[in-house]
Amino acid sequence: MKTEELLIQVDDNDKEIGLIEKMEAHYKGILHRAVSVFVINSNGEWILQQRAFSKYHSAGLWTNTCCTHPMQGESNYDAARRRLMEEMGLEVSEITKIFDFIYKEQLAEKLFEHELDHVFVAYTDALPIINKNEVNNWKIIDYNTLMHQIDKYPEQFTVWFKLIVKQVETYINL
Repeated sequence: MKTEELLIQVDDNDKEIGLIEKMEAHYKGILHRAVSVFVINSNGEWILQQRAFSKYHSAGLWTNTCCTHPMQGESNYDAARRRLMEEMGLEVSEITKIFDFIYKEQLAEKLFEHELDHVFVAYTDALPIINKNEVNNWKIIDYNTLMHQIDKYPEQFTVWFKLIVKQVETYINL
């Protein structure tokens, strides 16, 4: 029997309110804590993932290197490192938080993403070894090509990725 996944419900200041079951949070649009990680190589190219087609939302869409919901008692930093290894098989020497943002967007299947998202960036030239249960595919892409693809095919990218991709670019230092 699969145990339910509990998310950390927060207020607008990231203060923990309690725990909420994952699907309930997404059906009701309850604000909860999340982490997004962007990995950049030494050429300034971005490592993206295509979400597995079995995902309950945003299946098959392209997005940042990985995302997760921190577990109760887990730091955002530790959650970012954990999920980078779980989804992409990447271990990085350094990972840096660059900003937070709150968004609420309706997805397909009557679901909502309402997250206080802690955004991290890491640098590596290692290549992913993907977990096929989580990730369908991956690619390395330069920023200008990425922006052209988002402009031409916005439906191929996750909503949160499109909301923050330009802001992430302003933090990247090579």
